[in-house]
Amino acid sequence: MARSREQAIGRVESDSLSLGDEITWRALHFGIPWRLTSRITGFDRPRRFIDEQVRGPFHKFHHEHVFEEIGGGSRMTDIVEFEAPAGWLGRLAERLILASYVRSLIDERNRYLAEQVVK
Repeated sequence: MARSREQAIGRVESDSLSLGDEITWRALHFGIPWRLTSRITGFDRPRRFIDEQVRGPFHKFHHEHVFEEIGGGSRMTDIVEFEAPAGWLGRLAERLILASYVRSLIDERNRYLAEQVVK
């Protein structure tokens, strides 16, 4: 995630998260530094997990990761629901900018993860 300089900050106890764990991310988006803290609110290993923003720039951010076994590997599907703050202005920003931007970030992260699995 070099473009956004995204990194986990604060206390990260292991690479394996579980139900109730929180992680804070720092990143640069639109030239502005952001922090977002997510909590793992659903966990059904190895099928799925959900992280949701508990502090950060969104009014709501819900991210479900669904894993399916296919052939000799697996497929991860992301289901993302979010709402920007600021009422009608936020909804306009969602439609004009944020929806495609968030999709691009998720796609970029998934390409990175796929590369790490192949290594």
